[in-house]
Amino acid sequence: MDYTPVIISLKTASVSILFTFFLGIFAAWGVVSVENKNLRAILDGVLILPLVLPPTVAGFFLLYVFGIRRPIGAFLLEYFSLRIAFSWTATVLAAVLISFPLMYRSARGAFEQINENIVYAARTIGMSEWKIFWKIRMAVALPGVVSGGILAFTRGLGEFGATAMIAGNIAGVTRTLPMAVYSAVVAGDETTATGYVVMMLILSFVAVVCMNYFSLKEFKKPMK
Repeated sequence: MDYTPVIISLKTASVSILFTFFLGIFAAWGVVSVENKNLRAILDGVLILPLVLPPTVAGFFLLYVFGIRRPIGAFLLEYFSLRIAFSWTATVLAAVLISFPLMYRSARGAFEQINENIVYAARTIGMSEWKIFWKIRMAVALPGVVSGGILAFTRGLGEFGATAMIAGNIAGVTRTLPMAVYSAVVAGDETTATGYVVMMLILSFVAVVCMNYFSLKEFKKPMK
């Protein structure tokens, strides 16, 4: 069995969560900070749109933006020799786009549960907004933020539809585990497909258990 799809999937999920985690946190805080309810609803709808769209549609959007015949894709290729479409970078973009709404929604829900009286008290003792965000808001919202990170990581690990559109199914380059399962099934190789499915189940389970373990370990630390 070829283990390259396993390596590609782990690399893709690991790199994409770095972007998704922080983008989701700051996007959630930005939306929560908006006072206009109508504007907040519009922004929320735009940010969660990839969650309700079929992944192939999201992938088509990425291909439309980063295709070599499109302005952005052509610009990156001409001036930076950077080809996005049908490259490993495209798998990361697909994973970020599809997993972002899960991270965003979890972080937003966590921020909305914060007792603002704590924030007001911190302001009265002269804490800056930046310190309040990291030392109070993030500390209180940490369980929800970590849950969002877990969901985003596992979703990026299992992304298929958008990856197929923007990255293709190139062996050794963009063939992630879900793509490898599809290729094995199409080829009639049920044994290989079963092996990849078992790997996917194990990796997803281990990721959830490990991240939950470290998050619970963090929550049990005594407050200073």
